[in-house]
This record gives sequence, C-alpha cells and structure tokens, in this order.
Amino acid sequence: MAEALRGCTGCTLAAVSRARAELVERFAREVGAARGHRHWRELVADPGIDAVYVATPVHLHAEQTIAAAEAGKHVLCEKPMAMDLAECDRMIAACRASSVTLGVAYYRRFYPVVARVKQMIDSGAIGTPVFVQMLAFEPFNPQPGEPRSWLVDRSQAGGGPMADFGCHRIEVLSHLLGPVRRVTSLVSTIALDREVEDTAAALLQFERGATAMLAVTHAAAERHDTFDLFGTLGSVRIPSLNSGNMIVKVGEVERTESHPPAPNLHLPLVDDFVESVRNGRAPAVDGHVGRAVAVIQDAIYADPTPVR
Repeated sequence: MAEALRGCTGCTLAAVSRARAELVERFAREVGAARGHRHWRELVADPGIDAVYVATPVHLHAEQTIAAAEAGKHVLCEKPMAMDLAECDRMIAACRASSVTLGVAYYRRFYPVVARVKQMIDSGAIGTPVFVQMLAFEPFNPQPGEPRSWLVDRSQAGGGPMADFGCHRIEVLSHLLGPVRRVTSLVSTIALDREVEDTAAALLQFERGATAMLAVTHAAAERHDTFDLFGTLGSVRIPSLNSGNMIVKVGEVERTESHPPAPNLHLPLVDDFVESVRNGRAPAVDGHVGRAVAVIQDAIYADPTPVR
C-alpha cells in the first residue's frame, strides 16, 4: 500500500505512525514517508495531511476513523471496515458530519477479471446466474507474540478467516450479484487451537435468485483462491482470482481469457479514492459498501451452526 500511495500521481505519502513509537522513524524511511509521528493522534492532527489510511487492527478502525474525520481528514480504511455494524454506522455518520470522504480498502473490486465477470452477467452472456462458489484457503497459524497474531485474537480482529479475507469475497459477490436476502452459515474450529474459527462456510441467497457458497479456512494445507459461476447458458471459472485467468464456457464452446490485475494490487483502489476526493464524488468502494459487507458478516457470525 505504501508503494501505491507513493505511485499515485494525485497524492504524496506525507507521514506515518505506528504502535511502537520507537520504530516510527525507521518505518518512515522504509516506506518512503516524509516524516513519522510517534502517536496516531498526532498524525490525524497534522495540518499538512489531507487524508488518512487506517491500517491497524480492526478494533481500532472506528475510533481512528472517527478521530480523523473530526480532524477534517478524508479516510481510506482497511477491511473489514469495523468490528460490527454499529461501528460502521458511527464511522459513516462522523465522515458525513465532517463532510469528508470515507473509502474501504476492498481492492478486488478493481480487478479487471471481476469487471469482466460483471460485464458478462449484466449482458446476459452466460444467462441468469444460478450458483457461485468461492474457496479461499490460506494456511495460517501464528503463535502468541508473533507480529500478526492479533488476527486470531477475537477482541482485536472480530473473527478468523471469514473476518480477515472472507470479507473480500463477500464484497466481490455482492458487487456481482446484488443484495443478499438470506444467510446460512457454519463457523467452526476444526484443527487449530484458537479462540476464533479456523474454518467457516456461508450460503448466501441473493434477492435476484442466485445462490453462492463461500468457504474459507486457515487449517487446510492446500491454498485455494477460486471463483466458479454457473448460469443458465454457461459458466465462468477462475482458478486463481489474483491471477486473472478465466475459463468461459457457453454451450459446447470453451475459451480462455486473461485479465490480470495491476502490478500493484492496491494502486487502482488508491487512484479511485484520490480521484474521488479531488472531484468531490463518492469512491467506488465507500463506507456504504463496507457497511453492506458488515451486514452479511454479522449475519454469518450471529447464528452459525457450531462444530468443534
């Protein structure tokens, strides 16, 4: 993300802060920031800053976003947007009250392959979407004290893989298929000793009729990042969402297309956010998009079928 902020023609990476104040100067040098602040509140109060990228553990997103908004700063917040829906609403309200822009870092929205799938759905090229399956498997089991161990601390992350990277897939599915009508979920701890789930699955029924199954895990050894869409006239299969290669089949005719993402996955997101601030429009992925994902995520965690 630092590279994207430096590479965007409409902005400059002015300053950074980090939790360990003794490391902030080195951190600023490493990411190419002009200066460092020893506390995040100093950063949001900096008069030389127009916008803040919030890249902290999830439990801090609401407090820091609201403080930045009250200081008159635009905010690009990491995903998931907040710990729950109530925090999302407070963040949106604070940004609205201060007339600042709020974006959420769901960068997969800008993948060319996602845009291509949406184009095919909207044009009817594969008929009416019937069923979508997304699998996201990332082996991950940090030990206490390791830098990313907060991701399996419920009080800081809100959940396990469904909260961490499942939310990205929820955003993609909602973007492609529209509002969700019903959620059924299974959230479980199967193989890893932790307080958050290591595996989860959700069945989403969309208002337009399609059904999607999303499964995520930290426990499986094999990595997966797949997207499979089946329609009444054909199908789209993406073996690796991050690669951008897709297999399209309509009737008996099959072809392969390639729509790779930008070399820096975050740059299109940053470009859109900066342009939205400069032109006074909402970013493509704004606080309402983040809130819509939170609604579904809250439903997944609210009434799962427990399995231990």
